[in-house]
Amino acid sequence: MTYLNDLNDQQREAVLTSEGPVLILAGAGSGKTKTVTQKIAYLIQERGVSPYHILAFTFTNKAAQEMKDRVEALLGQSVQGMWIGTFHSICVRILRRYHDCLGYDGNFSIYDRSDQLRAVKETLKDLNLSKDLFKERSVLGAIGTFKNQGIGPEACLDPTSSNFYDEKIAQIYKRYEEKLKENNAMDFDDLLLKVVDLLNREEDIRTYYQFHFNYFFVDEYQDTNPIQYQLIKLLCPPKPNLTVVGDNDQSIYAWRGADISNILNFEKDFPEAKVILLEQNYRSSQNILNLANKVIAHNSNRKDKKLWTDLEEGKKVEYREYSHSQEENKDVVNLIIQRRNKGYAFSDMAILYRTNAQSRGFEEYLMMEGIPYKVVGGLKFYDRKEVKDLLAYLSLLSNGKDDLALARIINTPKRGIGEATLGQVQAYGQEIGQSIYEVMEGLEENDQLKIRAQKKISKFVDLIHLLREKAKTKSIPDLMETVLFETGYLKDLQEEDTIESRNRIENLEELVSAAKTYEEEHPEDSLEDFLSSLSLMSDVDKTEDKEEGVQLMTVHGAKGLEFPVVFLVGMEERVFPSGRSLDEDEDNLEEERRLCYVAITRAKKELYISSARNRVQYGKTVANLPSRFIDEMGEDLERVKTYSSYRMEKSPSLEVKSYPTSPKVSLTGDYKQKPKEDPAYHSESKKDIHVGAKVRHKKWGLGMVVSLKDKGKDQEVVVSFEGKGLKKLLLSYAPLEVVSK
Repeated sequence: MTYLNDLNDQQREAVLTSEGPVLILAGAGSGKTKTVTQKIAYLIQERGVSPYHILAFTFTNKAAQEMKDRVEALLGQSVQGMWIGTFHSICVRILRRYHDCLGYDGNFSIYDRSDQLRAVKETLKDLNLSKDLFKERSVLGAIGTFKNQGIGPEACLDPTSSNFYDEKIAQIYKRYEEKLKENNAMDFDDLLLKVVDLLNREEDIRTYYQFHFNYFFVDEYQDTNPIQYQLIKLLCPPKPNLTVVGDNDQSIYAWRGADISNILNFEKDFPEAKVILLEQNYRSSQNILNLANKVIAHNSNRKDKKLWTDLEEGKKVEYREYSHSQEENKDVVNLIIQRRNKGYAFSDMAILYRTNAQSRGFEEYLMMEGIPYKVVGGLKFYDRKEVKDLLAYLSLLSNGKDDLALARIINTPKRGIGEATLGQVQAYGQEIGQSIYEVMEGLEENDQLKIRAQKKISKFVDLIHLLREKAKTKSIPDLMETVLFETGYLKDLQEEDTIESRNRIENLEELVSAAKTYEEEHPEDSLEDFLSSLSLMSDVDKTEDKEEGVQLMTVHGAKGLEFPVVFLVGMEERVFPSGRSLDEDEDNLEEERRLCYVAITRAKKELYISSARNRVQYGKTVANLPSRFIDEMGEDLERVKTYSSYRMEKSPSLEVKSYPTSPKVSLTGDYKQKPKEDPAYHSESKKDIHVGAKVRHKKWGLGMVVSLKDKGKDQEVVVSFEGKGLKKLLLSYAPLEVVSK
């Protein structure tokens, strides 16, 4: 048992407690996987337990494989007989064996999401229900919620209900399940629901598993939902040897059905349970842990524990407040360059944000600096479906011969113009040398081409004509909003009202914001110029496939990961915590705080936190207060001033050298081309420029000089322009005129 020497006292206690129910409350970075795998190895090697009698649930296939590999490495032998896998994979094994008890053939299909959506579509058609009122994704979301709560279709049918929508959802659910059964198919949620149904109805099968397995393990117990909880209870005997591992402070999946009460009530469910706290952290410095402890202590619905470490105290966590989110984007990238020059690899660093839409600004600045990056758990911003859809509309308005753009949006949202119709029009256009849209425009006068969907096509052509007329007078951001409204694209997403559709709306808002920023910086540019700039940007070589790169991801996507350097951005009220959580109950706010705790504990050595007083959302600048979580971090947070924080204080004695904001640092020395010496630098018109001077710029109008410093043989001047924000200019080239000293 030499491997037990590597464990601390609490980990060793968890391993050696082999009988009865055990709750291992494992804080972030406390070695929970190591503890569980050592316990399984101990049972097999020292207690003589056969791997066939051990059942372990994980939440991912990757976690299951890692656990299995670690046990085999400790034992030096195979544990093929051990049942270790996700809830779904374990349930498939049971269903393949007892399928006939449920009326299925052994070769039943398992439907993925696209199969499910198609089945819902057919169900709506069978029941003659409007797909406008009953959105396929919304219906599927409702069915999934019922299944995760362990509620079958019969339990949903209430003959006394007067709610039309709920009544129809119950009918759809029932017919949907019948359709799957007719096709000898189950969806992912069915896998658990059917096994729970089987174990409830068939006592002999339930008894078999309760006595076949002597030891049960559940990883990430805080993330279990009601149906998973029922499954665990049914498989375990009355007095089980059950070890569950989790952290109530890292329960962040209530939105997908996880029930934190499962871990909080473990001692009530199993009165003889032993609770073991793993509080020693092996990942982060003490300064980072102090911050995490302070934030999570504000939650009342939790089991108390406090993370600590034997590692060094480490660098203090820094917080920066910016005037604008664009300034935050730029400065974070500058800090990344600095960390690179201090010896960190790009892959050592991660930018964490609350929503996917926030990645856009960081991606653009990373591209500008030629820094490789990887968007984890999602597509790059400009590769997301909704973003590409809106840009395709703009491309078609700009260029009527763009067949690819037209093919993308002709039936998005649905207009009843199918692929067969599109193919027929395209083939005819190729014969006569016209684009698809040109053929469609002349369809009413065309006697040779007969199309069944002619009226629908004419309606689409009228829509494009309308949008083209509006494009002549509207700004790019306004045109985007008009397209989203007139096409019904936004209405469809709003009516769908799912997590996915809300994320897509946020991404569209961010695209409109990008257009607004572009227009402010390039007021003379056209729609074509804007689209060209995006094409050049999105055509950069894909960096996801490169090993070396800054990691960009949501905090949800970062769970289970760790990085030497972390940038936690967008820490503002109604961003993080989200506006939705603030508008709902205290439980939602506590989950947001747990999410913040998860974000903080991803950092190993350095953590940088930032917020912006102003953030462009859906083309409008929104003022936000710093997140309440910032105040909850207390004095352990080092507040670093930025250019904008000095400006906001309106200090009369601005000293350029005292600015602690991140200077631009090159990766390979002075990689920016130095300006040539220009006689304009010595001109009389600029000799009076100093900090506090009021100046006029040919393009940006009136502004005030907030800093001035030497830049080689030139000088760099930072000016705050009214309504335009901060601009950094080289004095020799800047078209500035002093209007007041």
